[in-house]
Amino acid sequence: MSRPKLTARPRDTLGKAVAELRRSGVLPAVVYGAGVESQSISIDAHEFELLHRHTGRHAVIDLSIEGDGHTTQPVLLQAIQEHPVSRHPLHVDLLVVNLEEERNVDVPIVIVGDSEAVDKLGGVLLHLRDAVLVRAKPDDLPSGIELDVTPLVDFDGVLHASDLRIPPGVTLVTDVSEPVARVQPPRIEEEPVVEEAEAAPEEAAEGAPAAEGGPTAEQTGSEESA
Repeated sequence: MSRPKLTARPRDTLGKAVAELRRSGVLPAVVYGAGVESQSISIDAHEFELLHRHTGRHAVIDLSIEGDGHTTQPVLLQAIQEHPVSRHPLHVDLLVVNLEEERNVDVPIVIVGDSEAVDKLGGVLLHLRDAVLVRAKPDDLPSGIELDVTPLVDFDGVLHASDLRIPPGVTLVTDVSEPVARVQPPRIEEEPVVEEAEAAPEEAAEGAPAAEGGPTAEQTGSEESA
């Protein structure tokens, strides 16, 4: 099987002096694993970014360290520390793995397909789980597990872990009955209720007092008798 390759050099620079390495285009890293003594190494930063851009999350990489007879060892990207703003890698942990030993890893769920409940009914797709736990040998570990949401045609449907597309060589560890996605109905805004007027205009006119300064009925009668 052809795997991505990465070359490294032993690294003696530690502590604050590592910042100078980064400025020169060198990425500090450490390689470790069962039966392997932890070793500080350095990697070409540009080479690593290109590799990371084109490999999956759990891809196995053939690592060779200069001065070590250029023997290669299979490693996984165990952890990547990134700059909070630029997102450029600052440090990498590489884990040496046994290719014949199965491992349990969390794998993200990748949504595929189109849901009628979303496209035609205006619903919102809810991700009830972002990842599931699987077990596989390092070379069989997928970067993601696909979930086809086409069966979600209404708001009553729910997809479970059993609906995931599990590739060959991979065992699902998460309970198959675990719900992973459904569609939420759109929110309906209630129209404001218009309160009725306390009195109709005609009713208000009948009950209105006489205009200020106008003659009263008593005054009118007095003028006629006079």
